[in-house]
Amino acid sequence: MMHLYLQLRLWFFMVVIGSTMVITVANAQKTDLQLTKKINELLAGFNGQAGVYVYDLEKNNKVAINADTVFSTASMVKIPILLGIMDKINKNELAYHQPLVYSDSLLYAGVDILGSFKNNETIELSKAVMLMLTMSDNTASLWLQSLAGTGTRINQLVDSLGFKATRVNSRTPGREANRTQFGWGQTTPREMALLFVKIANGQLLNQEISNRMLTLLSRNYWDEEALSQIPAGVFIASKNGAVDASRSEVAYVNGKKSRYVFCICTQNNADKSWTSSNEAWVLTKKLSALLWQYYGKGRK
Repeated sequence: MMHLYLQLRLWFFMVVIGSTMVITVANAQKTDLQLTKKINELLAGFNGQAGVYVYDLEKNNKVAINADTVFSTASMVKIPILLGIMDKINKNELAYHQPLVYSDSLLYAGVDILGSFKNNETIELSKAVMLMLTMSDNTASLWLQSLAGTGTRINQLVDSLGFKATRVNSRTPGREANRTQFGWGQTTPREMALLFVKIANGQLLNQEISNRMLTLLSRNYWDEEALSQIPAGVFIASKNGAVDASRSEVAYVNGKKSRYVFCICTQNNADKSWTSSNEAWVLTKKLSALLWQYYGKGRK
């Protein structure tokens, strides 16, 4: 009887992708009650809607607070777009260093670097990806979304990996209502964090592609919120997103004593300011500082 129980439990914790068997991280995790209490205290009184998912890669523990609530991604949508591009590269449908010809019809009005290019200038695909992730360049991102096969194909790919809430909405037929509610993209704290867990563990497409994605995500220019609370010299891969009433961030932190991933999503925020004292950004910094103290310096 016990043997049958163990077999059934093992089957429950596994999914089969092609011929490769992969442990489903989310099902095996244990809740860290002490850290959950600390984070709930941090979230108390926040003037908006917030969700957090934290995963300790060393001890297989988690914190999940409103973790399955759907939030706006803002620029975190560039993670699924990156996945779409890397899948094309993996299938030899795109080449990482292939030249692209910029057209001024691609311009997304704003302060993007790519948007300052002249019509018919050339840029490598790799540099467009760098601009999308490092600078969060929207012109580059929308171009790459198209090159990845549009939001429709990206959503199919994300869905095939088991992520049911994470979607590209903008310029994607059939998702107009979602775009009205959530903007460019949508996700949950759990799904965005587990995307990063897969990347960190070399499980997104394959080890080589995951390693490339991790390197690309380690060059974030926008480092004044969560990243500002982690000492220099610690490896961090991250992506943040911000629009007026929504500020969110996801990060993988690899310190000497710990490896952890966290995602904080906020929306319907009362504070829509764009100064460093913005309530959601202050909350993000406090969460990051708490996690570094809790994980990075070791636990007694």
